[in-house]
Amino acid sequence: MAVSPRVELFWWSGCPSWRRAVELVREEMAALGLDPAMLDVREVTSQAEADREGFVGSPTIRIDGRDLQRPEGEPTGLTCRIYRLRDGRVSSLPDRADLRDALAADLEGEPQ
Repeated sequence: MAVSPRVELFWWSGCPSWRRAVELVREEMAALGLDPAMLDVREVTSQAEADREGFVGSPTIRIDGRDLQRPEGEPTGLTCRIYRLRDGRVSSLPDRADLRDALAADLEGEPQ
């Protein structure tokens, strides 16, 4: 029996996209048979907390502690996050397929 992954979403109040990100993650969790209520949604309220959490912007999504899209040299801080979509565009939300694939790989025990 597969163990459900720990899925976290870190957000900052100045980010207009975090609520939609919560919906997106919960939709993908449900589609894979995971309990969407198990999503751990946590607000980051200070620079010190951003530094401690390695928070590079809102929304940040982690699956079993691994960032959905590993930031390359991005500074920590209270800011909005930019994701690269599979087609090369940038977005305030991650690519749905990337999220689904990362959740499914974790369920199957594949390394990320």
